[in-house]
Amino acid sequence: MRHFKKTLLAFSVALMAAGCSDDKSSSNPVELPEPEDVLNLPQGQLDSDWFKQGQEAVEAAQAQVINNTPGAAKNIILFVGDGMGISTVTAARILAGQQQGLKGEEHQLSFEKMPFAGLVKTYNTNQQTPDSAGTMTALVTGVKTKAGVLSVAEDVARGDCAASLERPLTTAIELAEDLGKSTGIISTARITHATPAATYAKVPERGWESSAPDGCTDIATQLVELEAGDGIDVVMGGGRRNFLPSDITDIEGEAGRREDGRNLVDEWKTRYNDGVNNIAYVEDTTGFNAVDSAATDKLLGLFNSSHMEYEAVREDDTAGEPSLTEMTSKGLELLQKNEKGYFLMVESGRIDHGHHAGNAHRALTDAVEFAEAIQYAMDNTSAEDTLIVVTADHSHVMTIAGYPTRGNPILGKVIGNDSSGEAEISPALAEDGLPYTTLTYANGPGYSANDDGSRGDLTSADTAALDYQQDALVPMSSESHAGEDVGVWARGPGAHLVSGTNEQNYLFHVMARSGGLLEQSAE
Repeated sequence: MRHFKKTLLAFSVALMAAGCSDDKSSSNPVELPEPEDVLNLPQGQLDSDWFKQGQEAVEAAQAQVINNTPGAAKNIILFVGDGMGISTVTAARILAGQQQGLKGEEHQLSFEKMPFAGLVKTYNTNQQTPDSAGTMTALVTGVKTKAGVLSVAEDVARGDCAASLERPLTTAIELAEDLGKSTGIISTARITHATPAATYAKVPERGWESSAPDGCTDIATQLVELEAGDGIDVVMGGGRRNFLPSDITDIEGEAGRREDGRNLVDEWKTRYNDGVNNIAYVEDTTGFNAVDSAATDKLLGLFNSSHMEYEAVREDDTAGEPSLTEMTSKGLELLQKNEKGYFLMVESGRIDHGHHAGNAHRALTDAVEFAEAIQYAMDNTSAEDTLIVVTADHSHVMTIAGYPTRGNPILGKVIGNDSSGEAEISPALAEDGLPYTTLTYANGPGYSANDDGSRGDLTSADTAALDYQQDALVPMSSESHAGEDVGVWARGPGAHLVSGTNEQNYLFHVMARSGGLLEQSAE
């Protein structure tokens, strides 16, 4: 046993030394000893597929390239799953696996295969359970702030126009633009919604999407008029109504929201149709597919009057909208032409909205599509020069409980009996003898009770249906965010810096250091 402990200690020290090396070539890889040479274990344990997979995972992890040189990341991609807490990642992983004919639990989403991961604390400076405005501000400015405000300091009261003008915060997008890099923001939500808006707008009220009090500028206008560099190069998402005047009826029959009479789509075209840039403005998949990335310098895509469609709906109808993966692909094609590099933020905004509706089907299918977009980015960038960070702005109050058996449909029910005879914990039946949804919410619109307070019988309910709302404990018209930590996964130069449990604003500093975003301030 003493020999085993010494051997294991030496092996661990060697692994840590390899992981902390700044030598990106990893010229001294650690040779993993054969298990039978150091461990007195039963042959059946050594032969277990689980044991072998664990050994292979350790070998793969210790071989990961780490480049700790500041500025080594020429490109940065920040993926934000809005509301994608740990339970959402777990459930989406199972759903994706089950869609492929697996039991599901053993599956991995694309970003879960990244070599480095950690946890992120999400509270706002004034709220234990946060909102997206304050959390995204932390991610893109390096400073935590209040709920409801976008890229202004925490001492600005929500809605205080005058104070916000005195306390703006510079964002990663602006820093990248000032360095001559190309920049992009992509979202399935309105592009003026809190998460994407925090990358470019500075307002004390996230609701000022199309109008603002005198003295302040609304979010949509700030996007079109952004002064950093030459403005954002790729913008794709929803929210067309916030760029159009109220006397224009959108193609979807909804009037524009602007009361100032300005048509910001036309103003964007005027700004960039300058004889230097080749521009493209698109509103549907036909226009999107026609964009020649090689010949386009500036792209604005507004694919819905409000938020874009959920992926589960987009797949099944003629919504005329590109998927998140398709937008990520097109965005990268445009941005990768810049020899100085790029900064791209990609948000899966409707994971959050599905949860708020108590609708796990929509939330999880959007999360699966989010993982596909990340896979595309991983396959079409190099870990040598591109830092990819995947995280969430906050969590939701969805959980997985009740001892369902392995492979139980994640959108299904816990019925309390195990026909396989393999369950060690039994029964999982509720005290009232009725089934319940595998996924449940602590609060939300899925609460239901009979007049006598008893639960409804879900035996014949199709809990996997598109519009089904999972069980909720506390009745609320909209399910709420949660306050626990969220995950962060990373690959590329500086990725190892995300390990441990950190404040949310720390991730900005990881990206800034790895991508050299603060270089100009040191000159």
